[in-house]
Amino acid sequence: MRKLIVAAFISLDGVIQAPGGPDEDTSGEFRFGGWIVPYSDESSGQAIKDLFSQPFELLLGRRTYDIFAAYWPRINGGAHNYIADLFNTVPKHVATHRPDTLDWHNSHALQGNLVDAIRALKQQDGAHLLTQGSAELVRQLLAAGLVDELRLMTFPVVLGHGKRLFDDKAQASAFTLEHSTCSPGGVLIGRYVRSGEVRTGTF
Repeated sequence: MRKLIVAAFISLDGVIQAPGGPDEDTSGEFRFGGWIVPYSDESSGQAIKDLFSQPFELLLGRRTYDIFAAYWPRINGGAHNYIADLFNTVPKHVATHRPDTLDWHNSHALQGNLVDAIRALKQQDGAHLLTQGSAELVRQLLAAGLVDELRLMTFPVVLGHGKRLFDDKAQASAFTLEHSTCSPGGVLIGRYVRSGEVRTGTF
């Protein structure tokens, strides 16, 4: 059985929409696209390298898939852009109602019930499943209790509105903070591993 890892750039108020650029996702009149760019530095870059250092397969919602498919195949890979090489090569499992339009190399549509299809993927041998973006898909994974690990880079901004990582349907779960660090610009980089049920108590 393999892990399902949710990786996200997230604001203090939980927004994950359009972190990388102004035209990435303007739906809902979102006007802060590119909000992570001013905080980019060596430590945040190293965190991204660490994330992609272990074998993985991408698990993507359709909107994120389309954004990636329009960008990464056009980027020259090699030592200066290892992410392009990785993303263009690894298997990509996509939640979509239009399986015949998945033109990016090594893309596969998730068939049938989405949660059941992802649960079956997890049962297979192979590399970990890693999400990027894909807010709607991730919320469904959290609601179904399928997320084993959260890799969050929390940026010191409040965006007010936008697509959020968590909603009221997320399954209650406890996580253990396995590792954390902070960049010079104030980005909190944390690795959280699911550790069972939520415990309660009283003082």
